Amino acid sequence: MADERIEAAALARDSAPIEELRSLAEQHEIALVVGFVEAADDTFYNATAYIGPAGDLAIYRKRHLWDSEAELLTPGDELVTVETPVCTAGLQTCYNLNFVEDSATLARADVTALIVPGAWPDAYRDNWRLLLRTRALDGVRWTIGANRTGKRDTPDSRLMRYAGHSLVVRPDGSIHRELDRRETTLVLDLDAAIFKSQRDLIGVFN
Repeated sequence: MADERIEAAALARDSAPIEELRSLAEQHEIALVVGFVEAADDTFYNATAYIGPAGDLAIYRKRHLWDSEAELLTPGDELVTVETPVCTAGLQTCYNLNFVEDSATLARADVTALIVPGAWPDAYRDNWRLLLRTRALDGVRWTIGANRTGKRDTPDSRLMRYAGHSLVVRPDGSIHRELDRRETTLVLDLDAAIFKSQRDLIGVFN
């Protein structure tokens, strides 16, 4: 049953796997963004964890649940920003890209990027790309989308193919770099000059 599977997979935020990730981030002086099902007081959340280079932990609980998620999960009630090694970033999750009010709340001078992990279906790939570009443009910020690829083929569930196409969008809404559906790695710098040029041009935060 689905409820048994979620109970087996869910993690408390102070569980051993999360603590191990915190240790790895601190050991290698890197930041990690990790999606997981959070268990808290007999309640489950679709959670995104940001783990900083010092092992600091922040968690965003997905505020808007997609389709049958609401049968198993509880929505979060807070927007979350984090201080990364390169900027102040807002955390979002997958379907929450659709909600303009959340994006508008995070459209602040100090929030210079959105970090968005997703499990976006391949059938709606164009929407994934479009929404990431829109969220970059409406907040004049970088948008970093890391999307699942491959497929889910499990008993008692419909076959799901994921879009992949992780990408980084510039503050002007143009795509900076994009992957395809292969499992691979994207490494690039966020050029401060590109960001400053667009902020100066738009002037919305002046």
